[in-house]
Amino acid sequence: MASYPQRVWENIIPLSVGKTLPEAFEEWSFKDVVRDHEHPTETCELCDQESLRYQFEIRNAFTGHALWVGSQCILRFGVSVFEAGRKLSAKDTQKKLDRLTQKMRDDACLRSLQKLADAEGGSILANALRYYQGHGYLSPKFAFVVLWRLKENDIDHSPSFFKVALRRDQHKKDLREMKLSSVLQWSND
Repeated sequence: MASYPQRVWENIIPLSVGKTLPEAFEEWSFKDVVRDHEHPTETCELCDQESLRYQFEIRNAFTGHALWVGSQCILRFGVSVFEAGRKLSAKDTQKKLDRLTQKMRDDACLRSLQKLADAEGGSILANALRYYQGHGYLSPKFAFVVLWRLKENDIDHSPSFFKVALRRDQHKKDLREMKLSSVLQWSND
């Protein structure tokens, strides 16, 4: 089996004009195209790392070739990443990749919840999702329903993704009336 540097060499040099790794990597950049496979089943086309859930497309400016890679290869090899026409620093690249990964995770969570609502045929989860999509946040009662269904169905999520409205008196009252054990159960995941 080829060593790590050898695998990278074999995967990028034939698709590049440059004949050294530093020269070759100067030709490549991330083009804001991403894929979420929803399960860690894919392989990085640069380093051959297996079990990737998220892939990022990098493209060669001279040859037009593209590779689907993991975010760590973009960071490790300094692949150019741009935002608003400006090349990002390594720190800003990390932030952008993290932001894109979180968005893919959140989108997958919403898709899974929608599939669940459709399969259940019940109106409570469907109403909660419609409310969230219309307002960008959930009422305390809807938050309880959504977080309970996420947990019960083992759907990958970040509880902080769902903002809970507490400005209206009714929302505060609803939260006060909930059992403390119920609130703690869905707020500590």
